[in-house]
Amino acid sequence: MITPKDRGFIHPIASDITPRRVFEQRRRLLQGLAAGAAFGALPLRAEVPRPNKLAALPGAKSAVAGALTMEQLTAYADVTRYNNFYEFGTDKSDPAQTAGTLKPRPWSVVVEGEVKKPQTLDLDTLMKIAPMEERIYRLRCVEGWSMVIPWVGYSLAELVRKVEPTGNAKFVQFISLADKAQMPGIRTSVLDWPYSEGLRLDEAMHPLALLAFGLYGEVLPNQDGAPVRLVVPWKYGFKSAKSIVKIRFVDKQPKTSWQEANAGEYGFYSNVNPQVDHPRWSQATERRIGESGGLFAKRRPTLMFNGYEAQVGQLYAGMDLRKFY
Repeated sequence: MITPKDRGFIHPIASDITPRRVFEQRRRLLQGLAAGAAFGALPLRAEVPRPNKLAALPGAKSAVAGALTMEQLTAYADVTRYNNFYEFGTDKSDPAQTAGTLKPRPWSVVVEGEVKKPQTLDLDTLMKIAPMEERIYRLRCVEGWSMVIPWVGYSLAELVRKVEPTGNAKFVQFISLADKAQMPGIRTSVLDWPYSEGLRLDEAMHPLALLAFGLYGEVLPNQDGAPVRLVVPWKYGFKSAKSIVKIRFVDKQPKTSWQEANAGEYGFYSNVNPQVDHPRWSQATERRIGESGGLFAKRRPTLMFNGYEAQVGQLYAGMDLRKFY
């Protein structure tokens, strides 16, 4: 078993940490009260307590508009055992079973391209660019399932400002680790490796775009994109690059992995739009992972921009969101 010490993390002393069991019970109570007031009482799933296995990563409550949805949280077990991370396999259960080979320490991220201050940042330096915040975001997959996750990180805009993009910078490209020794899925040709994603610069500068280092008050588990990943809550989940090793500022729209694999199904913008169906299934409804009923649980309507339209809709004013999908 890989321990926090093996990864190079320094665990805070016990008096600095809220016990995980207390943290989760308190969070569920608050979420249950708020959700009950807004939507009627919802049954909370009981989760078997587990000991801390990863280093604590606390974050202050975020003041960013839209960053703290009051919906019921998805259970930690579901968040860490039901994953899309093709570098570790194509089945949802594969990453949790095979990602133990990933070594998230030491780690560095190269920032290059159209910036005045290109640099290589080790993980500790990257984590100190801005104070950590807790953001409770919905995350929706194009396959029609969704989760509500308490992420820990800071706005990507903090890093963007630090490296000072030039006037030529129009897009930001994110490149993930591709290492056959650590990632068994890289040995397959399911995608053209390394995994690549991109945002328009103004999307990257939106305060909701998150550079995430943790979830549920701990550092990211390997299968969830350790040690650093992107979370863009108004877009489909595949837009959130995991295990990032390079961030490039470019003047032209960059190629993205899923767009290269099948441009007819996966567009560059990838905004959650229930009015535009995937060619093989509807996007009008979704299944919330962990809700009672499992695969047969009642589906809920999908919201435009995943429910963040009030915060991000202005970014796409005047655009044909059927053409720019």
